[in-house]
Amino acid sequence: MSALIHSSSHDCSVFIRSIGVYKPHKKLTNNDLKKLVDTSDEWIVSRTGIKERRVADRAELTSHMGTKAALQALERAKLSPKDIDLLIVATLTPDMPFPATACFIQHQLGLRTIPAFDIQAACSGFLYGIEVASKMLLSGDYQNALVIGAEKISSILDWEDRSTCILFGDGAGAAVLSKAPQKNQGIIGSILGADGAYAEILHLPAGGTACPPSIESLNKRLHFLKMNGKEVFKKAVNCTYQVSAELLEKYNIHPSQVTHVVPHQANIRIIEVISKRLQIPMNRFLTNLESMGNTSAASIPIALADALEEGKLKNGDLLLLIAFGAGLTWAATLLKWHSI
Repeated sequence: MSALIHSSSHDCSVFIRSIGVYKPHKKLTNNDLKKLVDTSDEWIVSRTGIKERRVADRAELTSHMGTKAALQALERAKLSPKDIDLLIVATLTPDMPFPATACFIQHQLGLRTIPAFDIQAACSGFLYGIEVASKMLLSGDYQNALVIGAEKISSILDWEDRSTCILFGDGAGAAVLSKAPQKNQGIIGSILGADGAYAEILHLPAGGTACPPSIESLNKRLHFLKMNGKEVFKKAVNCTYQVSAELLEKYNIHPSQVTHVVPHQANIRIIEVISKRLQIPMNRFLTNLESMGNTSAASIPIALADALEEGKLKNGDLLLLIAFGAGLTWAATLLKWHSI
């Protein structure tokens, strides 16, 4: 299955040749979490829609998961590693601060000495990566690109904080993008954005130059994800709705024309509010957060892969992909699906 991507300013087009996915084997249910924090299955489901999430093993790194998703995508695309000219990895949980996780994946896949770099746009990272890769392919200097969203969020969670540890999961999704011989169906347009004024409502305080590792930072548990849930909820709803409405208006597309919305899988209540505001019924939203939780940059490619495997996407379907994440960042992409 694949989706074509085009730009009106270019004579050729780019298509998503294939999607690959990797989900860690270990499942962490809401009942499992009851043993760690004061919570319940009913409390978590009613507030988030999540029933379980995947958690990577201690020795399983972000690069390992990204590599496995990429290998599946390459196999489905009927391409070998030598065919790839560009590698972009979207992640907020890299193997280490540097070098880029993309470089580790490049080595693990046995790719040539091609450009390989990370994008850190949190949960919006995969859509940022697709946009960057598409433009680089359309430049004429590259033929095939791998765009990977991979996260090991469990490694930065405070398992004593029930407001955050219940939300997130691990996993990876990968897309092979290739140039097509002519324009066809594909990306109609994208809007990306960011606002650093609200950076501290969702962040990881320590580990960078602002707060280098120290005994004090460890004792204060500053190396774990921190979130102001109420503010994130409001900003997520407002920013995601606004960017979606703006994109639909820009291309004169009525919400009723959208076949499916593939949202970042953060919280079912956020998705329900966006559904009402966009006037797109919930049955047109493709979600898997019940079984995966929030996998940040990996959530949209994993959701796409699941939808494909379940036969939910058909030629000509108009997809709206939307994401919101720390930064704050947001992104929306309109895509006319086409399988070849």
